Amino acid sequence: MRDHTKLRTFELADEVAILIYQVTMRFPKEEIYGLTSQMRRAAISFASNIVEGCARESQTEYLRFLEIAFGSLRELHYQFSLSKHLGYCDEHEVSDCDSKMVETEKVLGALIRSMRKRLIAYSLSSYIVLFENLI
Repeated sequence: MRDHTKLRTFELADEVAILIYQVTMRFPKEEIYGLTSQMRRAAISFASNIVEGCARESQTEYLRFLEIAFGSLRELHYQFSLSKHLGYCDEHEVSDCDSKMVETEKVLGALIRSMRKRLIAYSLSSYIVLFENLI
């Protein structure tokens, strides 16, 4: 089992979630069940999937949850972009959130690529051992 608190990706996810909650507090009240709710759920889903993936024993499941987390982050990034275009955020908030989400996407993307390479290498080594045992 992995410790999610030691992952830079989780630290960033936590920061993004807090930023999103702070930003959406100032959204119009008519958005409480719309964009505000959607953005908060995506932010929580993003961080929660990293935590859940770390609790999984298999590397394959871990990777699957990281990929789900990445999807939630991309969803959140779009929703934030929409809220910018609707004028719900001030320029300072836009800059902080955008840069934090881009950094998070890069870090999480790198972790996913690393996990994929490990799984491929592990699969290849398993096939080699299997093949050698057949000979």
